[in-house]
Amino acid sequence: MSKGSDRPQSVVVKIGSSSVTTGGGNISMEAISKLCDEITRAIHGGHQIILVSSGAIASGLSFLDFSARPNDIVTLQAVASVGQHKLMQAYGDEFSERGVVVGQILLGSLDFANRAQYLHARRTLAKMLELGILPIVNENDATSDDEIRFGDNDRLAALVAHMVSADLLVLLTDTQGLHTGDPRVHEDASLIEEVKEIDEALESLAGGPGSVSGSGGMASKLQAAKIATWSGVETVIADASLTNVLEMCIDRTAGLGTVFRARSRLLSARKLWIAFAVLSSGTLVVDDGAREAIVGMEASLLSAGVKDVHGVFGEGDAVEIAGPDERVFAKGLVSYGSREIGTFAGKNSQLLPIGVSPEVVHKDDLVILE
Repeated sequence: MSKGSDRPQSVVVKIGSSSVTTGGGNISMEAISKLCDEITRAIHGGHQIILVSSGAIASGLSFLDFSARPNDIVTLQAVASVGQHKLMQAYGDEFSERGVVVGQILLGSLDFANRAQYLHARRTLAKMLELGILPIVNENDATSDDEIRFGDNDRLAALVAHMVSADLLVLLTDTQGLHTGDPRVHEDASLIEEVKEIDEALESLAGGPGSVSGSGGMASKLQAAKIATWSGVETVIADASLTNVLEMCIDRTAGLGTVFRARSRLLSARKLWIAFAVLSSGTLVVDDGAREAIVGMEASLLSAGVKDVHGVFGEGDAVEIAGPDERVFAKGLVSYGSREIGTFAGKNSQLLPIGVSPEVVHKDDLVILE
């Protein structure tokens, strides 16, 4: 393994809802206590730890006596506001007994999109670690629906790992790691111990959402691993219930779970946000020439290369970019809304109105996903 525990490491630890709650949805103090023990030992070992914990919605549903998980976002946000308090209270009590001071950080998409907010959040996390405070991070569920709908904090944990230039992202869940098939369905499914590159074939193995208590699944964790590895952070998916699982992840113990190697070519924080943190509002279909220019020369997308526009979006929104076969290969922030682009599609700069730039998506706002 590339990095061991012989030197202090910066580690972002994310634990899923199913790993910190009981089958009935209550907070599992046994699971919380185990995690707090392992994080405390890691801190005493000289490592810097940031915890990203799911479970706010699950614990809120239990406390408010919901018989089933609501489907509407507003109710989920209200539930999360109660559950987040209960979850932090549990962590605060357990860590206090171990002499560890905790602080809560609530982040939203704007904290990664806006450069000033991004730098402020990064400085705050750095200062907390410097002061010996354990940051416990969560999406701001009460005002943002991204985490509730997409990712169960996996994506957030990966973005935080990039934000603090972590050495390792640990995704603790209720399964051993990524398998060749769904182990709940296929008895012969085997663990994939190492991944050097996340490709389309691998993503097809991940499937959809996982447990009832959370919104994430292996697909969400694979997406998080992709974000982290594209920003130079090695990632491990492992079973939260294993004894000393965090120590073994930091040690890179062979066969523990699935290890995702960091890529050599990295993305900037802004391009990571465009690629993974902001939702797409539509799709631009381009011709082969535009695709070749974008992929081969990292050029901007010009109006002449646009063949079709799908969806309704405004200036500055994120869109996917697909080739003539409508297979998505890039993503970017548009310079114009869908109506304007529709009128510009296929036209070169000489045919555009005076003062209108032919750049539909500037290269600085464009990310190649292949």
